[in-house]
Amino acid sequence: MSQQFTFLNIEMSRWTVIYGLWLIAWATTVSLASGSTSITSWIPAMLGAPILVMGGLCITLPARRKVWMHIAVLFGLVAFLGGLDFFRGLFMGSGAFANPAAGASKLMLFVTGAFYVVICVRSFIWARANPPA
Repeated sequence: MSQQFTFLNIEMSRWTVIYGLWLIAWATTVSLASGSTSITSWIPAMLGAPILVMGGLCITLPARRKVWMHIAVLFGLVAFLGGLDFFRGLFMGSGAFANPAAGASKLMLFVTGAFYVVICVRSFIWARANPPA
């Protein structure tokens, strides 16, 4: 097996699966715990599902890993950008935690989306510097 970029000794395809599962688990937990009937409480899962699929495709079809990871990072970027809405609530006077579950989800998307995008970009830079033999 070829050498791959790792972060905390975990390959990016596995990080992608972990992040997708995290987003789905978060949405499920928050939606059920808060008793939310709004479809918006499931937005993290809607972003997590394609990320999870792309991670699975990276593992099962590694020849196309570059394509799958680029698609996954786009969804990670959408998660990050969606999480920026947390700050709109802070500055618009409505308060970021007028709805605590929604505020926590937005903040989680902001933080985890930023983390995921940063490690993806680092892996892309590493891959450019270390082409396959």
